[in-house]
Amino acid sequence: MMATLEHTNFTVRDPKASAAWMQKVFGWKTRWEGPAIAGGYTVHVGSPHTYLALYAPSDPKPSGESSYDIVGGLNHVGVLVEDIDATEDKVRQAGFKPHNHADYEPGKRFYFEDDNGIEFEVVQYD
Repeated sequence: MMATLEHTNFTVRDPKASAAWMQKVFGWKTRWEGPAIAGGYTVHVGSPHTYLALYAPSDPKPSGESSYDIVGGLNHVGVLVEDIDATEDKVRQAGFKPHNHADYEPGKRFYFEDDNGIEFEVVQYD
C-alpha cells in the first residue's frame, strides 16, 4: 500500500492573503480556517484530497536565512498543473516573478517565490 501526502503546514505572514493568491493561481479552495496554536491563525487551502496549512503566529518574524542551509528547512513546494503557460500568466498577475524555467523528464517546470519568501516549483508533465 502506498502512502499519499495529505498536507504540509508552514508559517506565513497572512494566511488569508496567501490563500487568496493560491486560489487565483492554482484554483484551490479554502477547506477550513480558524484559531490555531499559540494564539495564531491557520487557513487550509487546496484540493479535496491535499492541502497546505498556512499558519501565522500572533507575532510573525521573518527568518532571513536560506532554507537550503538549514537541516529541516522547507526548500520549495512542488505543484503539478495541467497548463503551465496559463499558470505562469496567473503567477505574474499575482505579482510574482517566474524564473529557472526548465524542460526535462518528466516535464516542464519553473519556480517563483511568494511574498513570504517561500519557493514554489510549478510542474507540467509531458
